[in-house]
Amino acid sequence: MSQAGRAVGIGGIFFKAKHPDSLAKWYVDTFGLPVDEGGIAFSSRDETPGALTVFATFENDSDYFGKTDQRFMINLRVDDLDALLARLQNAGVEVIPHREDHDYGRFAWIVDPEGNRVELWEPHEPKGD
Repeated sequence: MSQAGRAVGIGGIFFKAKHPDSLAKWYVDTFGLPVDEGGIAFSSRDETPGALTVFATFENDSDYFGKTDQRFMINLRVDDLDALLARLQNAGVEVIPHREDHDYGRFAWIVDPEGNRVELWEPHEPKGD
């Protein structure tokens, strides 16, 4: 039986760097990662249309991950952000009240038991032509 509000894939892995542009270039050059105007992003053959896995570097002093000493942040793609957040909050998980809505999806954040911020992303359904 399927449960609403579950992770359906990795949405991205984010980390801080002293020199984010040169480090991103190193990953592109070293591993042959594809680059477009949005940065480094790729999809697998089993992905939902429009649901990318993003590889991004951030400035070393960025507070996007919450604590400034958190070096990495996992982004999980989810299928029902509201249902998942309600379930997590009922289970006692720290849910950060801030939400964001963009053309490419809705975002929320939680904190894991060790204090790491985790980003949750519900991509918008692709619009038909």
